[in-house]
Amino acid sequence: MLDPRLLTERRQEIADSCQKRGVEVDLDAAVAARDQVAKLQTEVQELNRVRNEHQKAGKRPLSTEDRETHGSEGRRLKEAVAAVEGRLGEARAELDACMSVIPNLMHPDVPVGGEEDFRELRRIGEPPRFDFAPRDHLEIGTALDLLDFEAGAKVAGQKFYYLKNQAVFLELALQRFALDRLTAEGFTPFTTPDLARPEIVDGLGYAPRGPETQIYSLANADLCLVGTAEITLGGMYADTILDAESLPLCLAGVSHCFRTEAGSHGRESKGLYRVHQFTKVEMFAFTRPEESEAMHERLVGIEEGLYRDLEIPFRVIDVASGDLGAPAYRKFDIEAWMPGRGDGGEWGEVTSASNCTDYQARRLRIRFRRDKRNESVHMLNGTAIAVSRTLIALLENHQQADGSVAIPDALRPYAGFDRIGPKGF
Repeated sequence: MLDPRLLTERRQEIADSCQKRGVEVDLDAAVAARDQVAKLQTEVQELNRVRNEHQKAGKRPLSTEDRETHGSEGRRLKEAVAAVEGRLGEARAELDACMSVIPNLMHPDVPVGGEEDFRELRRIGEPPRFDFAPRDHLEIGTALDLLDFEAGAKVAGQKFYYLKNQAVFLELALQRFALDRLTAEGFTPFTTPDLARPEIVDGLGYAPRGPETQIYSLANADLCLVGTAEITLGGMYADTILDAESLPLCLAGVSHCFRTEAGSHGRESKGLYRVHQFTKVEMFAFTRPEESEAMHERLVGIEEGLYRDLEIPFRVIDVASGDLGAPAYRKFDIEAWMPGRGDGGEWGEVTSASNCTDYQARRLRIRFRRDKRNESVHMLNGTAIAVSRTLIALLENHQQADGSVAIPDALRPYAGFDRIGPKGF
């Protein structure tokens, strides 16, 4: 969440950010809640000052009558402090509720508008030109016996699936390919829990409950299935003061990702593009505030290198204000060319990289110490490889006229084969 002090210092900037994002918030209510907290804090401090003086006075010799009077006044002050502290706790909860719905500030260069108003920054590679009628990944996966959505639906419901044969090895190959690249870049690798407490999910800016949530919750436990390792990597250091010398702290997490994908239907969502479960390698970084923009560019550069080596054409976009999640100060997406998407091919998102500045850290209380003061870290996340969508791009861009799929050179040592033939594994 934002620092409540910004409600005064940068109120117009906050209002502009909300307006550009298309988010309606009651800043007056937030200011009133902040002022009430400040007022009650002052009351508590004053009562504690009086109480301390009263306790000091009680150390002098007192008559029996004065001792009784002193004790009665001490009990009254203690009850008064407790009462105001109770009201202060309620006021802080109200302030937190007001601040939790206010999104982060935005980078001044973020394009304004909705989903289609992004700014294209660059393109890498050229979409392939086929001398045959290209197929989409569902046709390819079915012909090569790589995918089984029918069995997935029978066992778990629509939008679940089985990977089969060489697709299993491709999933493992993509994970190792990404991890080797990230460890060479100084990232510490983790396999993370697939579950997190609701307060951690909420702290990262995801709604763990309610009709708009994309998060699955467990009925018999106070836990949620994570939609991304961003949640589990970011939550590792909740309530922690990091050493300044340890920053930047760069982590790589492998996890399953679970998403309800409520309302996601239509041709553009078919097959592996929007599913309820997939595997992802995620990047996460904790930095000093002045280093986060450079780290953001670094994360995008790593993503570009991975997809360039997979020989997948892609473009990098600067996501528009109305398509930013609440924690994001700025977000860059990589969209891969998917020949089987739409009529004649379309771009489809395969990675995102977000600089969330101190928005998540403030709620999770993740800080570092500098010049004898604690400061909130800046937190960033970026997709290295989301296996499901990367498989779409691999199968569709590297399909061959004879029905096979060629494996790009960079992935062959990890996969153990250079092509997937029509006859299967």
